[in-house]
Amino acid sequence: MKNKPFIYVDDIKEPVFGDVRKDPLENGRVIKRAFEGSFDIVVKMGYCGDKRVVFANCDGLCNSQKIADNAIRPLLEFNGSLPDDALDYIGDRLLCGTEQKRERNLDNAIMNLLRGTLLIFVEGQSECIVFGVQAIPERSISEPDTDVQEFGSREGFTENIKTNLTLVRKKLCSTNFTVEMQEHGKESKTRVLICYMKGRVSEETLSEVRARLNEAEFDTVLGAGYFRKVLDTKRKSLFTMVGQTERPDTFAAKLCEGKVGIIVDGTPFALVVPRLFIENFQTLDDYINRPYYATFMRFVRFLAFIISVFLPGVFVSIGLFHQEILPDDMLYNIVLMESNTLFTLTSEALIIHFIYETVREAGLRMPKSIGHAVSIVGALVIGDAAVTAGLIGAPMLIIVAMTAICSLVSSDLYQPISILRIVFILVGGFSGFYGILTGAAALIVNLASMTDYGVAFLSPFSPWQGAYMRDTLVRASTTQIQKKLFSINKLKEKGAGE
Repeated sequence: MKNKPFIYVDDIKEPVFGDVRKDPLENGRVIKRAFEGSFDIVVKMGYCGDKRVVFANCDGLCNSQKIADNAIRPLLEFNGSLPDDALDYIGDRLLCGTEQKRERNLDNAIMNLLRGTLLIFVEGQSECIVFGVQAIPERSISEPDTDVQEFGSREGFTENIKTNLTLVRKKLCSTNFTVEMQEHGKESKTRVLICYMKGRVSEETLSEVRARLNEAEFDTVLGAGYFRKVLDTKRKSLFTMVGQTERPDTFAAKLCEGKVGIIVDGTPFALVVPRLFIENFQTLDDYINRPYYATFMRFVRFLAFIISVFLPGVFVSIGLFHQEILPDDMLYNIVLMESNTLFTLTSEALIIHFIYETVREAGLRMPKSIGHAVSIVGALVIGDAAVTAGLIGAPMLIIVAMTAICSLVSSDLYQPISILRIVFILVGGFSGFYGILTGAAALIVNLASMTDYGVAFLSPFSPWQGAYMRDTLVRASTTQIQKKLFSINKLKEKGAGE
């Protein structure tokens, strides 16, 4: 090891640095060679009394002023003789800061260096001091962009894992709140937090989450989305049992229900497993508003989901196969307007949906300063011009607009809705109501068959568990809900609704 600062292992040439050397200059050379060509890795040598000291840090991730005032100046100005336990003496008497630890393994020390800490190597010591001087650029806490609530907190997750954990700690002032940390990604070494409430989480669920995360092998992990497929059910479906949220208060509430949360460094949202279908129609505002209004809004969201999935397909099937359902006057007006178009109802519906998705994607990806203009102008100009030119009919344009609005009510379901909508347009265009009803039955069967972590996706409807119906589509009063708090573990027990 004296001739080779580090060795390589595995096919990807990952370096292994070994233990900290007693010669601080040797440690400095190892770090310089490991980051050869990187200008932001700073390695400096000095003297603390009669001992040589080497400082190493990553410029840009550290507070330079804090390094100078709290570490370098106190050590270099020390003129005495360091005792045998030099690291204890330096940490207790010279360094000005509480965030410090000792590290014997150089691999771990370099990982800490890349997270904004200062490494201090002292002559004759086989350990180094890892001193916290982080100044990592991060976005300030702001209101969530997608998970918007009318009366809830305005705090949302950021890209900093410590900030996110602190936000959750504020909501759960309990010793039962437990956090486990893992690292994933051979190159990225991304930190992943597994959060749960002791005494409320099921050990089977927790063990399953750990096993699935441990089985995941990634070269780099740049976001929480990498773990979605790993944590989700293996059954093929457009729907998922992995939820996500940008809100610390929602995340804390899910943990109290016995669920497991996953926070990934660099991602401004957290994952929660398992997620039930009914949760897509519930919001935090439901528990702030009056019960009757919360119940009404839940029915509105569910009805919007039904409309967004089935309305275009039903309209196409009525126009092609079941005209007798419409009143004569309405049928006459629809036929009159559709007679001037070039395409069939099925083709019209598909074309308009393609245009809508294109405009939506353009508004989403373009700079915010012009994104809204593209969405509004594109929809108005293209829609009006298409009707005027006789490419599409006005009734179909209204149907698609209504469908698009309804699909945004439950934003977490937008992806499966957009696919199901096209499927039911094709089914309705080829086989009418019979195809729509068959497709709806197949969809229900698929949802009812989804089970993961021992919980059915359609719980508590299927299997029926009446004890928890007080907080599903109908929201009972707070007093009634508090009599028997919801727990995801109870859904696994046979007869929990009795």
